[in-house]
Amino acid sequence: MPTTSPLPNSRTEPDGSAVIRVLSYNIRSMRDDTDALARVITACAPDLTLVQEAPLFFRWRKKLARLAAASGQVILTGGGTAAGPAVLCSLRATVERTEDVLLPLTPGQHRRGLATAVVRFAGARLGVVGCHLGLTAAERYEQAGMLLDRLAGMGVEHAVAGGDINESPGGRTFGRLATALQDCRTAAPWGAEDSFPSTGPNRRIDGIFVTKGVEVLGCGVPIGLPGVTESDLRAATDHLPVLAALRIPADTA
Repeated sequence: MPTTSPLPNSRTEPDGSAVIRVLSYNIRSMRDDTDALARVITACAPDLTLVQEAPLFFRWRKKLARLAAASGQVILTGGGTAAGPAVLCSLRATVERTEDVLLPLTPGQHRRGLATAVVRFAGARLGVVGCHLGLTAAERYEQAGMLLDRLAGMGVEHAVAGGDINESPGGRTFGRLATALQDCRTAAPWGAEDSFPSTGPNRRIDGIFVTKGVEVLGCGVPIGLPGVTESDLRAATDHLPVLAALRIPADTA
């Protein structure tokens, strides 16, 4: 397994800016080893966790709440009300507002949605969008445009978006997001690159993106991070998580 250099820990800077950790993770409806899943998330020490494929059916809120509690977080927004994407957060976050958005249904495909929020970390204000884009190329491309429109309308200077893109960086949809935003893995590579499948990763279809004013301090799959074991990564779900450390400038408004 490759070694992983230290990733900056969460902290507040003297100027009011905030260093945060953001994790993106497709958890496959918690159908695998939920103890391993909680251990991986806990070891990553995220301030925000962008979840894809959160439980959708019987007692889905309780299941998601148990995962949040087991990893030292609370539910911020999303889940069944966003058709799968959810956002968990640490108690470090101060929540301004949340909104779950259902995207137009493509006939013959699963309903998709966005889990969105505006939060503060000390003096830094941040828009957040969690997504899981569609399986067909045309659907993904349109959904990426809706995601970017949503970001633009949130009334924030700085934002992070992430999730399961269902496409590698060479694809048109991934390129659309990476043109409008910073692809965190490209901006500051850290850890491993490929995120799927967890049993033998050979492609990067999960990503974290930020607006231009956010400084990316490192981003990648947290292989080699203390507390993250290869056996837990394989057992937790069929995707590997993507972890980013970001510096969010202090809000000047």
